[in-house]
Amino acid sequence: MLTTDYKDGSPNWLDLGTPDIDGAARFYAGLFGWDYHPGGEEAGGYGMFHLAGKTVAGGMTVTAEQGPAAWTVYFQSPDADATAAAVVKAGGAVTFEPMDVMDAGRMAIFTDPTGVAFATWQPKRNKGLGAVSGVGNLCWSELYTGDVQAAAAFYRSVFGWEISETFEGGSYTMVRASGTPDKAAFGGLAPIGADPVEDTERPYWTPYFEVADCDVTAARAEESGGKIRLSPVFMEGVGRFAKLADPYGARFAVIASAPASGA
Repeated sequence: MLTTDYKDGSPNWLDLGTPDIDGAARFYAGLFGWDYHPGGEEAGGYGMFHLAGKTVAGGMTVTAEQGPAAWTVYFQSPDADATAAAVVKAGGAVTFEPMDVMDAGRMAIFTDPTGVAFATWQPKRNKGLGAVSGVGNLCWSELYTGDVQAAAAFYRSVFGWEISETFEGGSYTMVRASGTPDKAAFGGLAPIGADPVEDTERPYWTPYFEVADCDVTAARAEESGGKIRLSPVFMEGVGRFAKLADPYGARFAVIASAPASGA
């Protein structure tokens, strides 16, 4: 489970690049109740999504030349420069070299060997997202990849992740920060070719957001101009989830998680 007690290697930030940040802000306000706070000139137009007064994501406008609308997951690093070197050594690439974000922290953006974008955040003043795992918050991250074993080896070498397999309803690869127990898993690796709604030519990291009612949220997304990529599905012990896209094509998922065992 993801918590704000961030460990090195765990997701600690998330942001949206979109061609229309105002339109995206309206969409996510209607879907999750988020408020968008634009950044000033010193932030390059980068703003923050808030829920109940806490930061739950970042967001900014990107042009078509910069890339398609997408969510980017950031993983904590104690040294962004060392992480960049580890990415290259493991066969990935550096898209944006490590840079200081004022006194908030240090960031870099990468692609893994299959071209999937991800990023790292080295916290300073900004320790990461202010809230996770509650309704309207990031609660899980999932990589859709053509080679789960190769992806596990790459990210393990970069972030030191520990890998475990679950077999409820089929094999699933879960990941967690080094030295943490199984219950601290924050994400999974899934074979993209096994999912008919996914394009094998477009592997990616997708964020999952916790919701109170998966069906209501999926319907609201569609009514607001988004797309239901996978209609709500129930999985025993996991919950009810759906895959969606916002009106600009950014892919994400929502889940109404099953109660924790013993709850």
